[in-house]
Amino acid sequence: MSWRIERRGRVAVVTMTTNPVNAQNRAFFADLHEAFDRLQRDHPDSPVVLTGTGKRFSAGLDLGEHFPLFAGDQEAIASWLRDYRATNMRLFTYPRPTVAAVNGHALAGGLLTAGVCDYRLAVTDDEARLGLNEVRIGVPMAAVWVRMLAYAWGEPVAGRTCLRGEVFSPARAHELGLVHELVPSHDLLDRAIAVAELTPEDCLDAYAFTKRANQAAVLRDIEDLSDPLDKEFPAAVSSADSRDAHRRYWHQLKNSAPSW
Repeated sequence: MSWRIERRGRVAVVTMTTNPVNAQNRAFFADLHEAFDRLQRDHPDSPVVLTGTGKRFSAGLDLGEHFPLFAGDQEAIASWLRDYRATNMRLFTYPRPTVAAVNGHALAGGLLTAGVCDYRLAVTDDEARLGLNEVRIGVPMAAVWVRMLAYAWGEPVAGRTCLRGEVFSPARAHELGLVHELVPSHDLLDRAIAVAELTPEDCLDAYAFTKRANQAAVLRDIEDLSDPLDKEFPAAVSSADSRDAHRRYWHQLKNSAPSW
């Protein structure tokens, strides 16, 4: 496993290190599951702080892996979505306090990863950017993601953020409620650990039960509404217009023609 897990008192600090920008690909998903397997095995009573390295929390989906996937077989896309859903849900429903220490850029799937944590802090760095740009590059927001983000941010903010694809400074993200606090970079980890420690050790079972109660309607909606709707995701992400948008964005990003 490439992710680091370090104990700070009774808190487990998990640092994502799959690749330099934590682009989310199959290796990233495997690292996430392995990290949470280890947390459950070796640190079952530890609140969790999740962070990145340098000035990157996570750059979101690895487009070099995913644009070719989205141009291919729809069953392969459906299989990928099931796997990605499992990583989102594992973090969303983890029974201990989870705190995202957003140390820099958190874009697309990177902001989703922060959004499914219980509490979010971001650095006061004017250069950092947070946003969900999926729709603007031809990737639909899966219904399961939208429902979890509506729980995290409220429906109006989640709707705006998912649909418009805006990218925000940390200050604007804080104004909108995407993050709970802004913290100077040199204090970010210490503050995240302090937040994670707010639940006393002998109250963790109460926290876990209350978290399940808070999320009960969300999980019902995901099973009853989001999962059926997401059966349409493969066709939407692989439509001719979506593929055109993928190629356009790839050329803009890389200044080269796509190879798929």
